[in-house]
Amino acid sequence: MRRLLVSLFMVTLDIITIATAAFVAVFLRFDGNVPLKYLNYTVVSLPVLIAISVAVFYFFKLYNRIWRYASIREFLLIIGAGVSSTVIFYLLLVASGQNFALPRSVLIISMILVIGGVGASRLAVRTYSHYRTNQKNSCKVAGGQNILIVGAGDAGAIIAREILQSNRTGRKVAGFIDDDKVKQGMVMFGSKILGDRSRIKVVAEEYAIDEIIIAMPSVDGGIVRDVVNICRETGCNIKMVPSIYELIDGKITLDQLRNIDVEDLLRRDPVKLDQEIIKTYLQGKSVLVTGAGGSIGLEICRQVAKLAPKEIILLGRGENSIYEVDYELRSLYPTVKTHAVVADIKDEKRINKLFFEFRPQVVFHAAAHKHVPLMELQPVEAVQNNVFGTLTVAEAAQKHGAERFIMISTDKAVNPTSVMGASKRVAEMLVNSLGRSGDTIFAAVRFGNVLGSRGSVIPLFKRQIARGGPVTVTHPEMKRYFMTIPEASQLVLQAGALAQGGEVFVLDMGEPIKIADLATDLIKLSGNIPGEDIKIEYTGLRTGEKLFEELLTAEEGTTTTKHSKIFVANITPVDFEKMKQNVKDIRGLYSSRAIVAAFEKLVRTYKPNR
Repeated sequence: MRRLLVSLFMVTLDIITIATAAFVAVFLRFDGNVPLKYLNYTVVSLPVLIAISVAVFYFFKLYNRIWRYASIREFLLIIGAGVSSTVIFYLLLVASGQNFALPRSVLIISMILVIGGVGASRLAVRTYSHYRTNQKNSCKVAGGQNILIVGAGDAGAIIAREILQSNRTGRKVAGFIDDDKVKQGMVMFGSKILGDRSRIKVVAEEYAIDEIIIAMPSVDGGIVRDVVNICRETGCNIKMVPSIYELIDGKITLDQLRNIDVEDLLRRDPVKLDQEIIKTYLQGKSVLVTGAGGSIGLEICRQVAKLAPKEIILLGRGENSIYEVDYELRSLYPTVKTHAVVADIKDEKRINKLFFEFRPQVVFHAAAHKHVPLMELQPVEAVQNNVFGTLTVAEAAQKHGAERFIMISTDKAVNPTSVMGASKRVAEMLVNSLGRSGDTIFAAVRFGNVLGSRGSVIPLFKRQIARGGPVTVTHPEMKRYFMTIPEASQLVLQAGALAQGGEVFVLDMGEPIKIADLATDLIKLSGNIPGEDIKIEYTGLRTGEKLFEELLTAEEGTTTTKHSKIFVANITPVDFEKMKQNVKDIRGLYSSRAIVAAFEKLVRTYKPNR
């Protein structure tokens, strides 16, 4: 009822504006000395003009908008509606065969006045709403907050507007910080840009800042780290606008703000995806994801679901994880058909039955054992899962006519020192050799550690910090390549679009990062002092580990692709039948020593660290 009354009020206001504009236009045109016949003609034609204008305004949806949130888009619509109604009115008069009794300049003047009047009425609503909000936030009340926003770009602007328009009493934007000298000293949403990041501490004291919001979703991790360190010295509560990968699906709101995490300190330029080429090979297709319950498998499922596939087959060995993935996808993407399948990739009969039943056109093979020290103790499982599981799924994909098979590999497959790394290198060789024959396109994608994935170092560090330490690091010089889960998954989809057959794609992961530096950053982010509140202990390299991971062997080198962050490793071709026979020779091996010896023959660069 309230909505109807508001709409009727706006219609009434527009009718008054249109009528007033018509008479004012006539008076302006004739300098106040309006001949009676022109005045009579204005009165007669006014109902038609009003009817047309209101109908056009309704068509332009000017009566179902919340004008206190109006932006430039809404005011452009007002201009379009004003021009359209005037043109339609004039064309109607011409089509009726009547001579237009008034000078045409009257129509133009009237149109300008209508646009101005209608725009002014909407601006008045927005101004009144803004005034009421500012009245609420004009002074700091008990429990309220003075907020400093670091970053006066699009993200900062959205956060400032959200704060101004929200009804959260006491929240006030005290100012902005931005390194862009052109912006400094200027005013945005009523708050001044108070300087660059070096002034954060001074501004925090001067303006009694309670909370700092870092609104730089796509800025380099080094800059974010510097800003975070400065903000931490102020003692203020620090919040972060999510990274660019987390913002792909939606608008930034206050509810999306979260505490700083170590992932924020590793940011790189956002991945630019060719959505059209990815859609081409996924839209309307049946997609199988093995290891769908894992971190990477789950994120691949999420990314695929956005691209309107025909169906997604969620294959995994853990019933709980597959249930959760299936539930999430059904909730978020109800139009996408999902099939939850609990199965083991080593079960050849079961896998072939699934391929026969679902006929997947695209396969993302993310199922694998990945924990280096654990697989050193149980090399048989690494062989069975990573090698023979991959072979089973890959051969089923080829046998049942899948269009593409994309395997997730690892940087540990390069010059491996572990059983896990060697098993993944053998899996790469199988996929590479299969991709050189048949109609199915086979490819592997190689990248490093994934932040936040199950069993990764960050969750371990967090648990250790929560217990009061110590944080355990194997070696002060150990370095690893890192990516976020969404970043890795999106690049896997992009690499899948680029695959022609037999490639091993390598993702650009920036510079490797010291694990000790990650531990230090995480301790600081938890509000503790490294070495004092929380100690770091160095435990020594574990079996199978090495200090530095590599993305390429010395012999491989890379070839560029159409995507700036994806390269193709120049892999030496291997005959599939010969490779398959060599692999089958290790199927019956159960001795760790025998498996290691077999891998040394298969993978020339394998140097076991046992």
